[in-house]
Amino acid sequence: MDRKELAAKIYQASHLEGSFKLRSGQTSNEYFDKYLFESDPALLAEIGIQVSQLIPEGTEVLAGLEMGGIPIATVLSARTGLPVVFVRKKAKEYGTCKLAEGTDIAGKNVCVIEDVVTTGGQIVLSTKDLRQLGARVEYVLCVIERDERSRGNLKKEGLELLSLFTMDELKASSKA
Repeated sequence: MDRKELAAKIYQASHLEGSFKLRSGQTSNEYFDKYLFESDPALLAEIGIQVSQLIPEGTEVLAGLEMGGIPIATVLSARTGLPVVFVRKKAKEYGTCKLAEGTDIAGKNVCVIEDVVTTGGQIVLSTKDLRQLGARVEYVLCVIERDERSRGNLKKEGLELLSLFTMDELKASSKA
């Protein structure tokens, strides 16, 4: 599948019309449900093929952020053989009490994986946590860059954002 076809399929699967209350409290007549493309095995497999080509050289561990980054990181790990760690927003308060579940990240080059990036706020918080655990984090890889301002927010934290698509590209694919 080529890139344009994948963009169109992601948009078709995830773009909903109706009446939706947004996180901001506003109402919208459209909504983009990212979990619809992440839960489709054929789309997720193709996303894995195309996103895997963007993984920076030297990456030793993929870090999937809770919750949307986890399926992307998992498919990338299966495709590339790179180990994965699953990063919680908050360390669990029982059992191992870990923030990052999976392989050891101390001293390793870790690439943060996210599905959709809007402001980058949670990425900044999670990256600080990963760095405190000894990870070297310079790159964030996402499927969809919703807002270009996220690049500047991440750059301030020493992070480079690599995205497969922008939201504008997805919207344009629906008109093609």
